[in-house]
Amino acid sequence: MLPACGGHPKDVLSPVADTAPQSPKVDMLIATTRSRSTVPGEMFNGERALAPAFADMTISIPPSTVRKAGQVAWPKRLPPNPATDFATIKADDLSVDQARKWLNANVTKTPDGSVLVFIHGFNNRFEDAVYRFAQIVHDSGVHSAPILVTWPSRGSLLSYGYDRESTNYTRNALETLFQYLAKDPQVKDVSILAHSMGNWLALESLRQMAIRNGRLPKKFKNVMLAAPDVDVDVFRQQIADMGNQHPQFTLFVSRDDRALAVSRRVWGDVSRLGAIDPEAAPYKKELEDNDIAVIDLTKIKSGDSMNHGKFAESPQIVQLIGKRISEGQTLTDSRVGLGDQILVATTGAATAAGNVAGLVLAAPVAVVDQDTRDNYAGHLGGLSGPTKAGSAVSAMCGQATPAPNCGR
Repeated sequence: MLPACGGHPKDVLSPVADTAPQSPKVDMLIATTRSRSTVPGEMFNGERALAPAFADMTISIPPSTVRKAGQVAWPKRLPPNPATDFATIKADDLSVDQARKWLNANVTKTPDGSVLVFIHGFNNRFEDAVYRFAQIVHDSGVHSAPILVTWPSRGSLLSYGYDRESTNYTRNALETLFQYLAKDPQVKDVSILAHSMGNWLALESLRQMAIRNGRLPKKFKNVMLAAPDVDVDVFRQQIADMGNQHPQFTLFVSRDDRALAVSRRVWGDVSRLGAIDPEAAPYKKELEDNDIAVIDLTKIKSGDSMNHGKFAESPQIVQLIGKRISEGQTLTDSRVGLGDQILVATTGAATAAGNVAGLVLAAPVAVVDQDTRDNYAGHLGGLSGPTKAGSAVSAMCGQATPAPNCGR
């Protein structure tokens, strides 16, 4: 319970003046099935909306002199200072038509007509997902139009079942987005990055799309599965349902992932995809037969005690992958082993290949960090009074109840 008394302020998303115009900015499209929050600075909460909502957000990122690559510089106090903190410069609601205009305008700015869709995992407030994705986009140097898909997570370690059902609740909305990207002639390339429970949402929506259309579109080229909290037997069926034409999957696994070990016990002691041994039978052959690239992170040490987001402390890898994506290179075993020191740290990988755009951003998706562990405090506060519930308005991003004031 103690971490609840530390960390950073919550509800940090109220826009502030751009007092550091020289700081880098990340402009992203938000698509969410979360409910609108009435709490200033929260924007969206963890409850489910009746319809999807959209927003245009611009995040200011402090210069490298005050922040290490791979880190989110959370404000130490409010309002945030754009010179030293991540700060929200713009947070505008968009209609569906306005969201389409945003997409068209931003895809046109990319060198290759590409889009990057990020789907966060379990136990994430809205602000967690927004700032983490902004960090990923900036530190990788990727020039794709960034789209954050955020589903109703209550941002609590004790709300696993609710979060899981919220991913199911969001499947149709995500498929609708995928269908639009598939039909938009300006969009030439779609990459998808999912973390933890967000992999279930991504895979189910792709499966639905493949069944409905008879196949997946060729422009869906890369899907990155970071620490996927997915039953391996179900994943096997999902891949089969997608047919022969499916994206290049890149799977990031770690056999010491404690979060997935807990999930395995919850789901009947069936292995979770993100914790398999890719060199063991039957996984090795099945991965090879389906041309699924695998990066085994078991031997990478992590500051995350759950070992659920190991790339968070590997900013060099993030930058390297981003650079190669921007240059349109292909990542091969030899290149990874010699120049990037990835294979050295991930000995035992079945494959360290795949299109660079596929690897792009699994790296910094460390959504399970110290700042999210204060979510126990939200439950403690709920014992002494009614819990806060967001009204079901058409919205699409969320955040949990802020932790109680530890000084009280």
